[in-house]
Amino acid sequence: MPQIDVPVMADEISKGQQPEYLYWVGCAGAFDKRYQKVSRSFAKILNETKVSYAVLGKEETCTGDPAKRAGNEMLFQMQAMQVIETLKTYDVKKILCTCPHCFNILKNEYPELGGQFEVIHYSTFLQSLLDTGTIQIKKEVFKNKRITFHDPCYLGRGNGIYDAPRKVIDAIDIDYTEMKRAKSFSLCCGAGGAQMFKEAEKGDKEVYMERTEDVLASGADIVATACPFCMTMLSDGIKYANKEEKLVNMDLAELIATNMDL
Repeated sequence: MPQIDVPVMADEISKGQQPEYLYWVGCAGAFDKRYQKVSRSFAKILNETKVSYAVLGKEETCTGDPAKRAGNEMLFQMQAMQVIETLKTYDVKKILCTCPHCFNILKNEYPELGGQFEVIHYSTFLQSLLDTGTIQIKKEVFKNKRITFHDPCYLGRGNGIYDAPRKVIDAIDIDYTEMKRAKSFSLCCGAGGAQMFKEAEKGDKEVYMERTEDVLASGADIVATACPFCMTMLSDGIKYANKEEKLVNMDLAELIATNMDL
């Protein structure tokens, strides 16, 4: 996999530069092999559009979201305070997140601990780049394909962001279809609330299987996601249903990067 240049905050500060945005990569974006591709796609978009940004690199640690959702408030506060101290050291004002879980906790739960930042989910940011013409789309990359979008809980119901992801998809000129359970009625992928990190409880069916059935019923060739948890669960659901040859899971950043020929 070819290397791409990603500026690191410590290096930029040492050169007297103050990046406008911190790109918060997140644990999945840094360590999960599948979601690393999403991080790369978003970084390529930022580079191509000459956005002033940097990442923390090795200084980035977990936001503490999984700990808080699992009920360990003390661990969450310890992790959060460490992150806040690091961000304040670099005088960070604006944060871009590809993970709705990181986005939600940085935006809504860090302020009470002294972490006051402007936190932006990348779907909203991509929409703004498209609206201003900063992103140049190459049409017909996905000609004759149909796509649907799965709303992440922490993006949609948690923060009311429904339109931005759909406007991003609309910009790539592809046939869009909505699932029956969408927007505020969307079904969880099954991984939120720290469910990703625990064994399944007793029941008749896994949540991700139920949601995958919604995707298949839509008749889409591509299911777009905007969350690492959702990507993992729906990818598992597609494999479980033996539909890997008919249905592919792509992130919003991957869709845009592909249409920009990056």
